[in-house]
Amino acid sequence: MSSVKMQPGVSAMSIYVPRFRVPLQRWCEWTGNCWDKVRTVIGRSFRVCAQHQNVYTMAANAVFRLIRRNHIDPQSIGFMGLGTESSTDNSAGAIIVRGMVDQALEAHGLPRLSRNLEVPEYKHACLGGIYALKGALRYLAADGRARRAIVVCSDVARYERGSTGEQTQGAGAVAILAEEHPRLFEVDLLNAGSASDYRGPDFRKPFARHIVVDEIAERASRSTDFPVFSGKYSTYAYLDETAHAVEEMLRRLEVSAGRYYESVRALFFHRPYHQIPIQAMSFLYVRGMARGTRHHQELKTLCQQAGVSYEEVIDESRSAPDLFDRLQKSEGMPTDPYSATSRAAAVLRKQEKFIELLRYKMSLGSEMVVNLGNLYSAALPAWIAAAFEDAVRSGVELEGAPMVALGYGSGDASEALPIRVAPDWFQPAGRIGFAEALADPIDLTRNQYEALHDGCKIDELCYEPRGEFVISRVGNKYERGFQDLGVEYYEYIP
Repeated sequence: MSSVKMQPGVSAMSIYVPRFRVPLQRWCEWTGNCWDKVRTVIGRSFRVCAQHQNVYTMAANAVFRLIRRNHIDPQSIGFMGLGTESSTDNSAGAIIVRGMVDQALEAHGLPRLSRNLEVPEYKHACLGGIYALKGALRYLAADGRARRAIVVCSDVARYERGSTGEQTQGAGAVAILAEEHPRLFEVDLLNAGSASDYRGPDFRKPFARHIVVDEIAERASRSTDFPVFSGKYSTYAYLDETAHAVEEMLRRLEVSAGRYYESVRALFFHRPYHQIPIQAMSFLYVRGMARGTRHHQELKTLCQQAGVSYEEVIDESRSAPDLFDRLQKSEGMPTDPYSATSRAAAVLRKQEKFIELLRYKMSLGSEMVVNLGNLYSAALPAWIAAAFEDAVRSGVELEGAPMVALGYGSGDASEALPIRVAPDWFQPAGRIGFAEALADPIDLTRNQYEALHDGCKIDELCYEPRGEFVISRVGNKYERGFQDLGVEYYEYIP
């Protein structure tokens, strides 16, 4: 066992996903999409919330599993942060999750969570969970010393039927126990890289869309959470901001991109769908060659193969384009600000050397998360959880291994977190329960999926919740002396 002092980090994780599943091969048959393309780019399936579920019930399920599986004293928790972009209440957040967890703890004869508990909610698109984790770690390093923190990332990704985002839907929650002396992995906040830039209409959820867009109202009988988005523009923003976060991390670590990518055991990215981390890694790899000094001849050869100018790739690696300004000047027609780099990266992705890098550094847990769909703020934590469980099942030794977790949120911002596996990682990794959470799915028919998606009542689904939280009723009082109109009430079903 190592005697090296660990930094604050993560000691345990758990996951919850709804049982309702849409296999993407079936979805392709319903919609006429190409299954081979969808399987390669997107994944295999996505999860759908039942009518009695929402972002808070999923979060509470994940937190309660975390506490029970890891025998956590509820009174030791001083911080519980919720990262989400799918809130249904603009006032309360993590306190709702706390209320449900207390109810379940009492039902099992356990003490409630500490009364002296901070309950913040963090929102920035898909990055809210990582911001919540950073907040928890800062709490542990300051006034929360000798206490514990829980972070829960929970989201529902919903897109209009027929939209280009429909196949990237999903739902689920990941709960994380953070401690001053972590048992799963430490997080090196001192060398983390942060980046952000305002990107205007990149993936947004303005309230006005519910009021002024009749087409949205016609497609759903309840208030929708469909985003306003532009796929190409969002991809350009993702690549640009993650590159700036990684390069800031590398600057702090005082290491070149090439040496860092060689040294880390695993690379985890925010993954709204299967292909985007691969695309991002190839983009970062080409930029790393361009900004470093060791691989320029290799880069020249790559540029020749891609039919792009070596000098143009070098210039792009030194540029800092204003994507929003470019979008406005082009009157809403996004263009790739790194077109030469992107073309070189596309060629790189087909080369055996890069494919082997992906196989070794990005394969842990990858085959598990292709069954989830997009979990927004929970997507990156879910991949990390899957990787650790995969390592346990495969007998892969990870003690002391350096890794990096790259979070991203549209709009946009990114965080690059260096992490290192703890000496005793094996036991808490074995309690994550990822495969168990995916077990016994209920595959939806087309009619069932469309009814649930559109918020319509559906009676033929044979599913009785057990050992989880449900929305028991929604308030309808709107009187002078008392109002609870629209307030969701919850119940724990043993």
